[in-house]
Amino acid sequence: MVSFSPSEEQQMIINMVKEFSTDHLRRVYRECDESGIIPADVIDTAWEFGFISTSIPEEFQGLGEARSSLTGALIAEELAWGDLSIAMHILCPSLVAIPLVEMGTDEQKSKYLPGFCGDRFKAATAALIEPRFDFDPAALSTTARLNGGDYVLNGEKCYVPLAADADLLLVYASENDCTQGFLVEKAATGLEIMEREKNMGIKALATYELSLKDCRVPKGNRLGGEDGCDFGRILNYSRVALSAMAVGVARGAFEYARDYAKERSAFGEPIASRQTIAFMLAEMAIEIDATRLMTWEATWKLDRGEDATKEASLLKSYADEMVLTVTDRAVQILGGHGYIRDHPVELWLRNGRGFATFNGMAIV
Repeated sequence: MVSFSPSEEQQMIINMVKEFSTDHLRRVYRECDESGIIPADVIDTAWEFGFISTSIPEEFQGLGEARSSLTGALIAEELAWGDLSIAMHILCPSLVAIPLVEMGTDEQKSKYLPGFCGDRFKAATAALIEPRFDFDPAALSTTARLNGGDYVLNGEKCYVPLAADADLLLVYASENDCTQGFLVEKAATGLEIMEREKNMGIKALATYELSLKDCRVPKGNRLGGEDGCDFGRILNYSRVALSAMAVGVARGAFEYARDYAKERSAFGEPIASRQTIAFMLAEMAIEIDATRLMTWEATWKLDRGEDATKEASLLKSYADEMVLTVTDRAVQILGGHGYIRDHPVELWLRNGRGFATFNGMAIV
């Protein structure tokens, strides 16, 4: 018999994160979207849950619990249900910590992982996307060339979250036509962080362009050392995490539209009783559940150590379409009210549109 229910421990985690999202993220998300600033106390409170340090081995000052992609997806969905921008800010350091745990050398783990286990939020980030229309993560324009005892990086990146505050960046670059990761410290010569980007959605999340001009990093900072990293597996982790967040955003929009349709009356009855509205709500619920099950399937394969490229790629493509459809229909159900900022559905539509660009994979 196949179980489609979270374990008792996972359900406890879901309840805990849902309560945090309700009490903290839903309380401030609109103000954050307007101001572009996330209160530090919200981030610090989230850090205390140990979303990242729990999966770091004890020898590197973490809690040493077994890492589960499925549990991570459950957390990502609940946080994104609260607010996508804040969820991405909270989980941003994992863009460096998880590749280090999975593929870092002992020296890299000893040097960098303890920094993710302190009492205060540690800003770290990854730079993958490039500002060009034909961006392909498997064929990057940013290059890495070995020169003596250093790698020399050249190129440009965009949509890099928290880059201005991050002490450590994981920069992806092409080395002999193969994508590899390089650990770049903030003080590295040749690294320049540009102005904060102005995006259509996720306005509370600070993202930046950055430039690498003959940026030199020690040879030992190539993720995985001489063996390098399994970039395909890292990309699959990103795909399932973003898809789980898409489910969270879509669920929030669906629930709001459903409740609105039950309360809003026209011609003497709730608009939810009209077939057009009821069918839209039913299709939204189906699409959300379908995407969630696809997410769980991909994470199940990742947790078994299997190749999940097909499942993660199909999932990401499906989730990108799903979240845009669901959030757009939420706006449609609210009618003219959906287009004004008094209701959050316009915010969720703006955020939902971004999923197709968050790791540059709009198509499979």
